[in-house]
Amino acid sequence: MIEIKHLMKDSLVPLALERGGTVKPLIIPAAETGGLGLCNPSIYHVPKTSKYLINVRNVSYYLHHCEGDQKYQTPWGPLNYVRPDNDAYLRTKNFICDYNLGQGKITKHKLLDTSKFKKEPEWDFVGLEDGRIVEWEGKTYLTGVRRYAPDGKGRMVLSEIEITKKGVKEVGRYVMDSPNGPEEYCEKNWMPILDMPFHYVHTANPLKIVKVDINEKWKHNPIKYRCPVNVVHEGKEEIPLQLDPRGSSQLVPWKDGYLCVTHECDYWHNEKNDRDAHYYHRFIYWDKEWNLKGYSQPYKFMDGRIEFCCGMAGHPDAQCDDMLITYGFQDNSAYVLHIKEDHILELLEHSNKE
Repeated sequence: MIEIKHLMKDSLVPLALERGGTVKPLIIPAAETGGLGLCNPSIYHVPKTSKYLINVRNVSYYLHHCEGDQKYQTPWGPLNYVRPDNDAYLRTKNFICDYNLGQGKITKHKLLDTSKFKKEPEWDFVGLEDGRIVEWEGKTYLTGVRRYAPDGKGRMVLSEIEITKKGVKEVGRYVMDSPNGPEEYCEKNWMPILDMPFHYVHTANPLKIVKVDINEKWKHNPIKYRCPVNVVHEGKEEIPLQLDPRGSSQLVPWKDGYLCVTHECDYWHNEKNDRDAHYYHRFIYWDKEWNLKGYSQPYKFMDGRIEFCCGMAGHPDAQCDDMLITYGFQDNSAYVLHIKEDHILELLEHSNKE
């Protein structure tokens, strides 16, 4: 385990509450989720409206993670996926929801229908994981990772969805290869750039931006619907960090540039060779020319070892640059955090003091 330097002494959520922010749980009835985990939500503000869409991930397991002094571990160590006896797969389903900001709750929710694409499961991990909502060129997409046989490679997927009064249905699926080549083992957590259709931040440090072409298919590829990915920008600035910052939220236009939340994962094995992990998050801010303008210290949301942010959206009040951030806690609960503009600016000042 790495001892993280400059880690915020207090978790982000209580600090945000002290500065006038709020935190609200995201709840879907247990009768529809099997009482299993809701986690890693993504939020999207529909432009020029007061409407918010949220995707909530519903997993088919209960994550047991032993916190604190880790005195009460399972026979399989401090981290264990508790699954139903009759299903060995780790499955993900997604609920597309209407979120009422004033009421602070989900008002409508529909399970995403993926029946048009029936070839599942292909691997032990089934379903679209950590889907982020975007709207590009008049269409709504959910973009996340799926695992593919024969070796469980993770590949980013862009799923076109249609939202009607009858429900939410996946009508298109585009699989993206790695810009590093097909031999790359796993691709996850690319950050979609909200106002740049089909562009993603592939790597945050140093910055690498890619574009996917959904209109052109690879001619020779074992996975159907796969589309080419091209690198369109590579930055030269590199932040001196102990861990590699990976994608979390979308890239949201903010002030004179783009703001995002990234995550850093510290995996290790303990003395019994059992796996464990710490997740940390931080803000990173670039200007419109992709020059690095600031970054925060790493932080925890609620002081848990396993936490994950999967979405961020601007506040509808045109007079402020507050943000709404969605995150999951231990794969078992999901939340929306309202953080104030001045608080974000205060956190970004960290990079000017080093």
